[in-house]
Parts: sequence; C-alpha cells; structure tokens
Amino acid sequence: MKRIILLTSLLVSFWSTAQKTENIIIITTDGFRWQEVFKGLDTEIANDKKFNQDNRDYIFKKYGDSDFKESRQKIMPFLWTEIASKGQIYGNRVFNNNVDVSNTYWFSYPGYSEIMIGNADSKVNSNDYKDNPNVNVLEFLNKQSELKGKVAAFGAWNAFDRILNEKRSGIPVISAFDQVGGTKPTATEKLLNEMRDDSFKPFHEDECLDVFTHYQALNELKTNKPKVLYIAYGETDEWAHAGQYRSYLDAANQVDDWLKQIWDFVQNDPQYKNKTTLLITVDHGRGDKKKEEWTSHGRKIDDASEIWFAVIGPQIAPKGEIKTATQLYQKQFAQTIAKIMGYTFTAEHPVASEIKEVFEK
Repeated sequence: MKRIILLTSLLVSFWSTAQKTENIIIITTDGFRWQEVFKGLDTEIANDKKFNQDNRDYIFKKYGDSDFKESRQKIMPFLWTEIASKGQIYGNRVFNNNVDVSNTYWFSYPGYSEIMIGNADSKVNSNDYKDNPNVNVLEFLNKQSELKGKVAAFGAWNAFDRILNEKRSGIPVISAFDQVGGTKPTATEKLLNEMRDDSFKPFHEDECLDVFTHYQALNELKTNKPKVLYIAYGETDEWAHAGQYRSYLDAANQVDDWLKQIWDFVQNDPQYKNKTTLLITVDHGRGDKKKEEWTSHGRKIDDASEIWFAVIGPQIAPKGEIKTATQLYQKQFAQTIAKIMGYTFTAEHPVASEIKEVFEK
C-alpha cells in the first residue's frame, strides 16, 4: 500500500511539473460578438439586404444550420472542437455566464487598455488617446528575468504602439504598417514588408489586413520563439462597422483557422508543446437588442459591454463551454495572464484579481 501511495504521489508531482505553462499567446479579434460565438449565424441579420450585400445564399450555405451548435461550429470550428474539448469557453449569457468590460466607453482603446493593465482607467477615453500611462501586464512580464526580451506584440491597428506604450515599455510592438526586422530584415521579413506595403488598403494607413499581422506574428513565433506573444486581429470590427455580415463572419472564421494553425505549431514544437497556453478574447461587444445596431458599439449601444473569452493550456481543466451563472470582467484578464505564467502582476494602479474559475479543476 505504501508503495502505491508513493507511486501515486510521484505521478501527481510529475504531472504538475510537466504541465506547467512556460509560454502564453494572447489573441484578440476586435469586436466579435458573443452572439455568433455561442448561438451561431444570426438569421435576421443574414436575411437583411442592407447587411448581406446579395450574399445571403453564400452566408447560409457556409455558416447556417437549423441546429445552432452546428452553425457556431461552422463559424469557429477550432473553438468548438479543440478548445471546447480541451479548454474553457466563457460568456454565454443564455446561461447567465456573463463577461463584461468594466470601462464605461465600450470601444477599442479603453477595452484593450483594460485587458492589458487590469483596470478600467476613466482617463483613457478615446481611440486617439496618447501613450498609455499605465503599466501593462506584458511590460510587467518583460521585467521578469526569465522572460526579459522574450515578449512581443503584433497588432493590425496602429494604436497598439500607444496602447502598450512601446516607447516606455520596451516591448517590440509591430502595428499596422510598421516594418518587421528593423534595418536588417531576413528574406522572409523583407517579403512580408513588401507584400503588406503593396497590399489593398481598405482601412487606409490606420490598419493593415489581418493576414499580414498573422504571418508576421507566426514568423516571430517560429524564428525568435517568444515566451509571451500578443496578436491583435482587427477585421471582424472593420467589416461589422461596414455592415458587411458575410465579411464579418469570414473574418472570424479566418481567425479561427489561424488559431488552429498557431496551436498546431506550438503542439509540434519542443519549446512550446504542452507548455503553452492560448487566451482568446475581444475588446468590446456590439449591438443586438436592436438588430441594426450590430454594426456599432459604444456607451449608447446597450449590448456593447458584453464580451467572451476562451482559454486552453496545460493548467486549464477541460471544462468546455461554461454554463454556470457568474459575472466576470475584462479587467481580470491581466492578472489571469500573469497567474498562468506563475507571477502576480503588480503596478502603481489597482489590478483586479484573476479569474479563479480558470484554474479550478
């Protein structure tokens, strides 16, 4: 009996050690609604000629189904297979599993700031806001000896330089049309720069297409092997503002495919395999009570505070879609990120506590 107990203790100890997170990848897709994540295709929007641009048949064929579970899986197959079976997904308000932003503005810069600093700073009140004066969790992690110089961020929107205060934090932030590789880009980086610069620019110089942000970040992951990586996609928000439901869904579906691509890489790389956590979320919600407001967000849109998140990794119990009633907040993500990496995020400003449910078995 003593030998069995000893063997069991050793196995538990080995499992705990072997399953420790050593790397984290944080991914955001701007303004993608929880409604599509959990309920699938919104048929009212898809049927509206104002929003389907004569693509109704395409939308229903690719994403529609009489079973909402099938529809949502068509939109985000990786989320509803791999993460649903091995991770956790929060924010289905049908079950009162509520996740909300804490800031009162309900748009991008305040939302991204809240995610990263662990606090809703009322002074951060504009998308044109200056360099963020608050220390963010990426900056904090970069100060830890084991992570110094192993933190990087890539964002489609040019505001991320300011949101993450690249000048003060020292974190390399590649946003919008920033050049990758500095003055000595590799052949791959040079090609990525040229393709991005020569691309179609529907969002002008403020934001590049997500495909360039993705492949820049993926190249970073494969070559420089950061231990903390942030990737911020933006097209879900841009196509929603344009009222183009097909493109909005296509953008989300593409992000889901990139999640799979990233996960497949990390699970086949010795540095990352079984030692990496993915956390996926959004900066704000958007309208739903009034269907025409799905294109919008901000404090005048009732639903725009409503968000969602998902997480998968070695310390994350495979609980799938969370259906327990609770109230969680965006400001809790920063400390959750730090705790996943084994640290406690501290700053001069208050930092909200971690989401304890993530760590519960």
